[in-house]
Amino acid sequence: MAMIKCPECGRQISDKAPFCPNCGVAIAGKVIKCPQCGEVYFKDQEMCPNCHHLTRLSGTVGNTADAQPAAQPSPASAAAPAQQAPAQPASNRQQSYSYQQTSRPQQPKSTANDKRGGATPPPVPPKKKKGHGPLIAAIILALALCGVCWYFYSNAKTSKEEEAYEYAMKSNDPLVLQTYLDNYKDAPEEHIDSIEAHLNAIKQLDIDWNNAVVSGSKQALLDYLSKHPDSQHKAEAEHKIDSIDWAFAANANSMDELQAYLDEHPNGEHVDEANAAIQKLKTKTVQPDEKIMVTAALRHFFQAVNANDEASLQASVEPVMSNFLGKAQATRADVAIFLQKIYKDDIEGMTWRLGNDAKINKREVGQDEYEYTVNISATQDIQRTDPTKEHHATFKINAKISPDGLVSAMGMTKIIQ
Repeated sequence: MAMIKCPECGRQISDKAPFCPNCGVAIAGKVIKCPQCGEVYFKDQEMCPNCHHLTRLSGTVGNTADAQPAAQPSPASAAAPAQQAPAQPASNRQQSYSYQQTSRPQQPKSTANDKRGGATPPPVPPKKKKGHGPLIAAIILALALCGVCWYFYSNAKTSKEEEAYEYAMKSNDPLVLQTYLDNYKDAPEEHIDSIEAHLNAIKQLDIDWNNAVVSGSKQALLDYLSKHPDSQHKAEAEHKIDSIDWAFAANANSMDELQAYLDEHPNGEHVDEANAAIQKLKTKTVQPDEKIMVTAALRHFFQAVNANDEASLQASVEPVMSNFLGKAQATRADVAIFLQKIYKDDIEGMTWRLGNDAKINKREVGQDEYEYTVNISATQDIQRTDPTKEHHATFKINAKISPDGLVSAMGMTKIIQ
């Protein structure tokens, strides 16, 4: 194996290579080496492109670059036969000359421009043009790859813009919306219009919120929530309303206002405080239903006295009373004795009436159990057989009512008119 120069591109290659690795032209079996000057050229060329040695007369037909030239006769040996040759007739010389002319290829005439000073070389056959097929295919492939890359890039860019658009539309942060507008100025017009409308709505929402906060009014906050039910400030607005209602209820410190707060804010921030305040008020404040219960217990007691009904009278008092008309730890039997004493022989009947000036206090004696102290006026009208005796009297009643609604203590003070 020998290294030769590719006759097409001039690159050094092996003479056994099937094709030139640079230009792709066939090499093995397709080239020969000029025996005259050593130039490597294609076998199908008629002569060496360098020295114009004829390929057919070179005596070399092989396909390798190291073919040897045929032996040439020396000048001396060529001259000797010429000297010894007998003279021939002119006709014979003319025939010989004609034979030589027909046996050899026609040589071109010499010209003044022949650089070698000999015969003018035959014209050099044109070189084969390089094929442009691979180049065109490469260009087409490159364009196709660019088109595919651009397609995927465009799709990726569109997909990214869609994701950013959906995220921005779900956001209530003006910075997110403005960032979308800054980053996607070439986005679809409908997307830009939607984002700008959303951004303007958020800005207006912030203006309404600031106005509601500055006003400090519960009604302004309620109007804001009515106008913007899904606002990001909803929780804060509800917190402010809760605080306003609680402040009003706490300052009023009444059962009605505290209960109104609990009704409007069942899960409010001050529910525990409201319940504690109500419980505290219950230990000190007699509610309307409690007042009715207390006066009913006293009325039951005096109605039993009016009817001279011992059983009903005993049923209206506790089994053991802390004090009854000055007697401590009085029993129901002591109450029956009182009834017997009050009805003297000359008394045919009596009527006790309670006044409307009851003053009731309460004291907690157990879990949600209260004892009530009552101060109330009462009048007594007596029906007697002796007209000279007293028929009318006024008393100040001091009594206690147990959590069960029974009289647990009783005191009477007669008022002298």
